[in-house]
Amino acid sequence: MGNSYAGQPKSARFEEALHNSIKASLCSSSGDPQPVFTQLYLEPVHYPGNMEDIKPKVDLYLPCGKPPRQDQLNGQASNGLEEMKVDGNSDTSSPPPPNLQGPSPNSCCTMDGFCQAGRDLRLVSMLTEPIQVPAGFELVGAKSPSIPEHILVCAVDRRFLPDESGRNALLGFSGNCVGCGEKGFRYFTEFSNHINLKLATQPKKQKHLKYYLVKNCQDALCKGPLICWKGEICIFSSAMTLGPPKKRHRGWHPKPLVPVPPTAVPVPTIQPIVYSPGSVLAMPTPQPPVAGVLQPKPVTAGETVIVPNNLLNTSGVRPVILIGHGTLPYFYGNVGDIVVSPLLVSCYKGNQLTEKTLSSLGLNSSQLLSVETIILLTLQYLARLGSEQIPLRELFEQIVLKAMLICPGGLSISPAQLPWLARLGASVSGGRVQVLVTQNSLGEGISESLRSLCNGPPHQQCLPTYVVIVFASKMSGNEFCVLVLGKYQARALAEGMLTTNEFLKEISYELITGKVSVLESNFKTTSLGDNLDKQLLHIQRQRKGQVIQPFQGDVTDHIPSQEAATMIHSPQLSELFQIHSPQLSVARSLLSLVCSIADSGSQSLDLGRFCKVDFLVLVPPSHVLVNQTAHRIQQSGVLVDLGIEDASSAHQRSDQYVVRLDGDFHVKMEAFLRKVKQNPYTLFVLIHDNSHVDLTSARSGSVCHGELQGIADRVVNCQEVLEALNLLVLQVSCFPFALQTRQSRISVHNEVHWPDNTDSLELVYFGLRDHSSSLRWGVASPILRCDDAFEKMVNMLLERHPHLHSMVIRSYLLIQQYTEAMMALISSPSLRDNITPETLAMVEDLISAPGREGTRGRGHMLLIRVPSLQLAMLAQERLEDVRDKLGLQFCFAILLGNPAAELSLPRHFANRLRAWQGCENEDWIPQTYEDLEGLPCVIILTGKDPLGETFPRSLKYCDLRLIDSSYLTRTALEQEVGLACSYVSLGMVQEPCKAMAHRDQETDKTSGPQDPDLELHVDLEKSQSNVSTATKASGSLAENGVSSSDVPDSSQKPSTSSCPPGGRAGSIMMDYRTVPGTASSSPCRVKQECDSLGNAATCPSNTPPSCSSSSSTQCPSQSTGCGRGSKSPLVSPRTVILSHAAYNLLAPESGSQLSSFSLLPHADVGWSSLLRPLFKPNLQGAEQSIFYRQWTIAGQHHADHEAPPMPHPRRLLLSGPPQVGKTGAYLQFLRILFRMLIRLLEVDVYDEEELEETTTDMSEATPPARTQWPDIEEIRKLPFDLFPRDPKFRRASSVYTDKMPKGLKDPKLEGESQMPVKRETVSIRLSMFAAHNAFHHCEQCHHYCEGSPATQLSECTFHAFTFCSSMLEEEVQLHFIIPKAKEQHFVFSQQGSHLESMRLPLVSDPSLLKSPIFTPTTGRQEHGLFNIFHAMEGTAHLHILVVKEYEMQHYRRKWPNHILLVLPAMLNSAGVGAARFMIKELSYHNLELERNRLGEQGVKRHDIWPFIVMMNDSCVLWNAHQPQYSNTGPSLTNVSLKTVLQHIEATPKIFLYTMCGTRKWSSALARRLPTMPFSRCHLHDFVMLNVDLTQNVQYDLNRYSCDEVDFNLRANSSGLLLCRFNHFSLMKKHIPFGGHKDFLVKPKLTVMENPAPISPYQYVCAPDSDHTLLAAPAQFLLEKFLQSCSHRLFPKAVQNNSNPVLSIDSFLNIGPEVSVCYVSSRPHSSNLDHQGLVFSGLLLYLCDSFVVSGLLKKFHFLKGATLCVICRDRNSLRQTIMRLELEDKWQFRLRDEFQTANCSEDRPLYFLTGRHV
Repeated sequence: MGNSYAGQPKSARFEEALHNSIKASLCSSSGDPQPVFTQLYLEPVHYPGNMEDIKPKVDLYLPCGKPPRQDQLNGQASNGLEEMKVDGNSDTSSPPPPNLQGPSPNSCCTMDGFCQAGRDLRLVSMLTEPIQVPAGFELVGAKSPSIPEHILVCAVDRRFLPDESGRNALLGFSGNCVGCGEKGFRYFTEFSNHINLKLATQPKKQKHLKYYLVKNCQDALCKGPLICWKGEICIFSSAMTLGPPKKRHRGWHPKPLVPVPPTAVPVPTIQPIVYSPGSVLAMPTPQPPVAGVLQPKPVTAGETVIVPNNLLNTSGVRPVILIGHGTLPYFYGNVGDIVVSPLLVSCYKGNQLTEKTLSSLGLNSSQLLSVETIILLTLQYLARLGSEQIPLRELFEQIVLKAMLICPGGLSISPAQLPWLARLGASVSGGRVQVLVTQNSLGEGISESLRSLCNGPPHQQCLPTYVVIVFASKMSGNEFCVLVLGKYQARALAEGMLTTNEFLKEISYELITGKVSVLESNFKTTSLGDNLDKQLLHIQRQRKGQVIQPFQGDVTDHIPSQEAATMIHSPQLSELFQIHSPQLSVARSLLSLVCSIADSGSQSLDLGRFCKVDFLVLVPPSHVLVNQTAHRIQQSGVLVDLGIEDASSAHQRSDQYVVRLDGDFHVKMEAFLRKVKQNPYTLFVLIHDNSHVDLTSARSGSVCHGELQGIADRVVNCQEVLEALNLLVLQVSCFPFALQTRQSRISVHNEVHWPDNTDSLELVYFGLRDHSSSLRWGVASPILRCDDAFEKMVNMLLERHPHLHSMVIRSYLLIQQYTEAMMALISSPSLRDNITPETLAMVEDLISAPGREGTRGRGHMLLIRVPSLQLAMLAQERLEDVRDKLGLQFCFAILLGNPAAELSLPRHFANRLRAWQGCENEDWIPQTYEDLEGLPCVIILTGKDPLGETFPRSLKYCDLRLIDSSYLTRTALEQEVGLACSYVSLGMVQEPCKAMAHRDQETDKTSGPQDPDLELHVDLEKSQSNVSTATKASGSLAENGVSSSDVPDSSQKPSTSSCPPGGRAGSIMMDYRTVPGTASSSPCRVKQECDSLGNAATCPSNTPPSCSSSSSTQCPSQSTGCGRGSKSPLVSPRTVILSHAAYNLLAPESGSQLSSFSLLPHADVGWSSLLRPLFKPNLQGAEQSIFYRQWTIAGQHHADHEAPPMPHPRRLLLSGPPQVGKTGAYLQFLRILFRMLIRLLEVDVYDEEELEETTTDMSEATPPARTQWPDIEEIRKLPFDLFPRDPKFRRASSVYTDKMPKGLKDPKLEGESQMPVKRETVSIRLSMFAAHNAFHHCEQCHHYCEGSPATQLSECTFHAFTFCSSMLEEEVQLHFIIPKAKEQHFVFSQQGSHLESMRLPLVSDPSLLKSPIFTPTTGRQEHGLFNIFHAMEGTAHLHILVVKEYEMQHYRRKWPNHILLVLPAMLNSAGVGAARFMIKELSYHNLELERNRLGEQGVKRHDIWPFIVMMNDSCVLWNAHQPQYSNTGPSLTNVSLKTVLQHIEATPKIFLYTMCGTRKWSSALARRLPTMPFSRCHLHDFVMLNVDLTQNVQYDLNRYSCDEVDFNLRANSSGLLLCRFNHFSLMKKHIPFGGHKDFLVKPKLTVMENPAPISPYQYVCAPDSDHTLLAAPAQFLLEKFLQSCSHRLFPKAVQNNSNPVLSIDSFLNIGPEVSVCYVSSRPHSSNLDHQGLVFSGLLLYLCDSFVVSGLLKKFHFLKGATLCVICRDRNSLRQTIMRLELEDKWQFRLRDEFQTANCSEDRPLYFLTGRHV
């Protein structure tokens, strides 16, 4: 024990030391002799402060790949070996006398740690310095007694160093100085002088060269293994295998980074803690460490305490020393029998609190507590703890914080007062707390206490629970520590220091090594002393081969085993998949987050590029969980809805979308990442379910308790996942606390928390807090229980077996309890008194429930949680053996719930389940726990953690009696109790009204659907196999539609999918209509996707019973045992049996203890501050996340420990309580995410059926049906349909025809024409031939619309183009902006600077497309559909955007590769008529230029192509309609714009047509074809115009509306042919932005900030009046006035189609209630026969010289008909009146003259009204 010479003088050194002392005295100037005995007695070797030097356990995982000899060392072994010197050489901490130091050369450096050349050799200074090590040399560390805290770096020839066995080192020395580089030191004495070792004795390499030096993971130099010189043994094993070293053992360094030892028994290798005197909070601020490496610190030596032998065996307790304040001693000897714990040490380190933290706590530095106050607070806290309570750090921290707030600075206590005040505080404990005041040191008190423990009677019962040792030091102030001697408390604290992995290893070690043999022998007999095996054998023989009847009988009824194996009952009801409103809400929230990420402007997610969704679900390593998740996927039909599998393959391939995070994850994950790379236009979602299970970093990962750790980090945090722009990561967790640290990779804004919805009338979620609050119900048998009788038995066994882990003891006792309970119920009633009532009740219910009336043979499930796999296997084996010998093998099953294996169920039980489900597949076996619904069984659930498996509703009992003080973090404790969470019937909850009113605001309680109308019933067969026709045709779904990203309103039609009114992008509107199923008489139950939710709603279905998993065939019975009936079965909360430690943290009445919510959230995180505000139980969701993000940090082995400073932009977190339905929510999220992407690929197009022509209109000449092109002669025979049938003219005046359509106008429209028109739209999916806006991106067309950022503006040329307009009679100058790549379409002068013309093709040109396309546009640089690359199928074409001058730069930036035609600045406020006028004028002038240019080359004039295309900027899709001779109706096919243009350009005799176009699409076309394949009628939006034939017909330059109708009427009256191709249709997108919209009419001179809205009646005024003048174009004001006020101008015409208003040479919209008869004044024009027609008014708009008085006299007017003459000025108005002799027939008044409300510089229009006389 210790060194044999410990504490004794070493005679071999005595004479030398005495001689040295005398010599030093003689040479000393002071005359004081140097102390001799400091050299003669062993003193503690100073332990360096470097944390790398104090590693307490072996690292089983080598992340850097270094050889074990250099990187793997047990810290304890290393430190012990440092003292194991056979030759007795021990360094002293005192520096040697100066006169014994070797003479130093002149001008040499003699500073410690530096070589004589002045170079720093200390390891801490050379961590990252590049060191050149010659071949054959090793870097080693030397120790100098003058600076024991440092290691000096040396380079030594490895031939002079020993091998691993400590042998074969050459005598002598060869080394180099790594500081100055000097080489060739041949003697260690010389070398030691050079590096200033300053030795008092003969230098020896064996004595002073201590360690090898190696590189760590950060490539920094650090201390490696000890150098094993001869006679020394290097131990490289952990304390787990060889036990702790039996030499000197140091105290605990209080750093939280120190790992916990691998067992609960030995004290880790630690250094003493030294505090300065005075306040606890007055410690000096530590120096900032080198990055990644902890600085060594000098440590003051404490005294040595020898731990007595057989301390544990003698006293029955392994004392725990709680570090307090002061210097702990070194421990050596039997250190395996004590434990040093830093549990409360952080509470004493308030000086490390920053000012910011103090301020956040409402404190300042003056409120810090003194040491004396801290000691008294500790005493008070310990004295108030109950006999079965243990100290908790979080609770004591709150006590300290409260004391600081209430009593700043603490009490003023003198050193003399402290002892008696401390004893006074301990006196209230009843002897449980004692105070020991020592005079010399803390070590003295500890040593005395340990000695008294050994010297007392064996296993004494009168020990105090806590001994507070206080030492009043004159030098360092008061010091103290706490010695825990209570057997329960000491064991609980020691075991609580171990991680789950470590205590499971300890249990395995105890089982493997046979340490449990003594315990096993105790359980070979029953509680009554009978031999257990003999008694069971006797019972088995009595049965004579028969077994107990499984159900429909009593336990005394025996039947042959063959008969029992075949007993089955009738099938139960099957269930279907269902999504509930909370799940829909969560799915929408997730989708909203995705949209927010896309809209954030961070460029991290571009939703516009994706057209498909794919996913992969990562689950913890559980076979059952994989099967469960795969079945959820298959059951939901999401694979079919996403279009990634068809109905036939979805059933077989659903498991391919689930990956178990174990050693076999590589194949699926690599395939998934390949898909992510290869499909950039698919949005992938990687769902990490139960993401709290494995938080270990890949660097720290290893195999722990048979499980690989760190795999999740390797997957979700790998570079491929982080960098993929088409990959979202969704982490799903019931306990997300450890994902919400300061280093979290998930933004706090990217979290979705389960909603706290109102509970439904039938079901309520029963969560963790509900179990706790149920204790207030006041019932005799609460559902949350502590088995006190079991705890008493456990405590007795714990005292008898102090060497064993408590879980081993609890497990053996639990096995005995269940064994004897079965025996007591079957054959040995005398055993009842020795079984706890809880155990007996559960076993009795398990056996008897199937036989009760109405249960139909179904029973309950009992879950026993046994974390250790070995103990679980032992329990299964023992309980199965007892069950079979008692004849119960057919009554209930006993299954091992091992995550690493599939479920294994005896065939007779599987047959029973199969029969209940009506499954005909004889090979069916259960794959999930839900498949066991209704089967009486015991599940022994093993594994380190519950992994999220869902249990059936028949689960009634959760036995968690093995979950004790080893589970003192929030996640560890709550995930165990989470096994019992489920949905229950509201009637089964006590005091529902009170509970509902006072329920905590928590996410745990989310109900099922609130309203049956809000449920989305999805037929299972439908969801698996059928995608709606609308989905296939247009990309819409029949359910879960989303609103348009840019449509403020839309409507639904039964014929196609549409979008309800929505808002912005990402708002999701669900369609809750029930999907109809085929009627069937077979009953079924709707399966709720909420994991444990049940409901009794029925639905018709023809789906056959499924036996893939019982989640579709679950039994409705629960603990109530009700059978089939009209009412839904009652579902009760599950009963939970807890250990005392867990119960104290969950039961609300234990007021002295903290609740589980305030515990450290996870073992892999730590508190970021020593003190923090109290965690309030009502903190939920976002508030809870903010709290943890502020006050917790990721631990050293946490996957987020080295996370980037910014959260990942594409990572989301979904948190919700256990078993609430998160799987269904994220599957629904995938579905609506896909729906939204499809929605982004959809547009709202106008769906307005035009007024059909009557058949009599076309009866005179009918062309042959279904001809491909029109025949010119037949078309000429067709009358022109004057009436504009496009629905966009519904609010415009109708054009009078001789056969006006009936019911044309709605009388309610009168006076409402100024109201905005709500037009019908429908959502249509974009086809591959669609036109796109600026938001579209794809690889095929990016070159078409996107330019290089650096060159996109400079690559364009700017050209002026001037021509003379015959209509304007002046020169017009337009400007072209032409990209370099498009210059081939133009002709330039030889100098290349002057634009001469735009090239036109020849008629005979083989080019596919001849007509240039012009698109006038304004205000739609982003939303206009100018990307027609796909619409033209990539074919070369000429496309010109016609823009206003002030918008040129906007369009140029957005469309750098497009040709822009810029209108003159004078047209900036003009309407669309001006743009069309300029296009046509330019095109005709260009046609003449090209005729002249090509004529010089011999080309004839008529050989040049004269057509242009004018296309609206909202044309999105084109369709072809073909008749079908069947009942399915006509077919509609999406075709390209190229196809339409090619077809029209190929029309025979095309030059004889003036205009060609297509009809407007409407959904009615899907039901019937047009009556005529071609028609002569108005053409709009998309026309091919012959600019040659229309030379003399112009668009009205001034018009803002109805310019196309006006032009069509004038073209037709000129005898020109307009032909519409009715088998083509055009879809127009509804774009609510930009376009030729209304001006904002406001006063010219605004005098008020918010003027009142201006009525259209104010748009005109009397000339020279004081009317408010308006800032709007005169033409615009006139048109808006006429539209709104026509009933005042033409009262006789209102609702009078028989007497229209006569309009000559122009068509103006004068309101929907007025009909207009258009007549042309041109000679030889074609006009409507007006004979017999009497007009109700006359409209003359800017009439020219063709209008003469003789013409007007041909028409007849009603008496009182009104006249309106419009001219440009007052002078021309008077001249027109006189020229047309209007005063002869019309009466005028001065007050009937008006002008538009413009100022004179805005050139108002004037008009005069009159009455016919």
